[in-house]
Amino acid sequence: MLTDAEWEVLLLSAQVGLCATLLCLMPGVFFGWLLARKDFFAKPALEAVLFMPMVLPPTVPGYLLLVTFGSQGAVGQWLKTHFNIEFAFNWKGAVLAAAVIAFPLMVQAAKLSVHMIDRRLEQAASTLGSSPFKVWFTVTLPLMLPGILIGALMVFSRSLGEFGATITFVGNIAGETRTLPLAIYSATHQIGGDAIAARLIVICLALAFFSLLLSNILTRRTERWLGVRRA
Repeated sequence: MLTDAEWEVLLLSAQVGLCATLLCLMPGVFFGWLLARKDFFAKPALEAVLFMPMVLPPTVPGYLLLVTFGSQGAVGQWLKTHFNIEFAFNWKGAVLAAAVIAFPLMVQAAKLSVHMIDRRLEQAASTLGSSPFKVWFTVTLPLMLPGILIGALMVFSRSLGEFGATITFVGNIAGETRTLPLAIYSATHQIGGDAIAARLIVICLALAFFSLLLSNILTRRTERWLGVRRA
């Protein structure tokens, strides 16, 4: 059985993961569509910037968030002064760190879902008199939904496992920023913490397995729905 402190960790992790997913959703869909459908001069540079968190050590984005959104950062000071919003060393900062690290997954899923759409369906809707705005909302977006769902699932799962950027930006504060990976880290550094770490690791393994399994199932169903054949 889990202790009250471990339940607190799980609930905080779920809260951070859900908020990070919501934060990534709309911009991820937009940039995924933009990269899939539009060609412009700065596209390679934009794509490199968007996917950079996937290849950087997580402590690098964490440090950049700290110097930007921390109490001494320009953006952090402005938000504190004008809106009384603070990100450093609280759960909102953990959400921001998780969203930054997981954002490329949402963009990639949205981009791939757009690539799988048969553009003749959109052209047919345009031929029938629908405006580009209406075509996007009635044809493109509904066809993107399975991919968006997969992306959201992957962002949520990645957010649950975020460690480096979180501990660099908001620290490891019990009840405030201590999510699952930070709780495991803390347990491995305390006397008699092996049992706690083992329980939390089992939970992480189960969450990762079922997230990937569900993502695989959704991907296969989407491919069948859109008529994509596997090799």
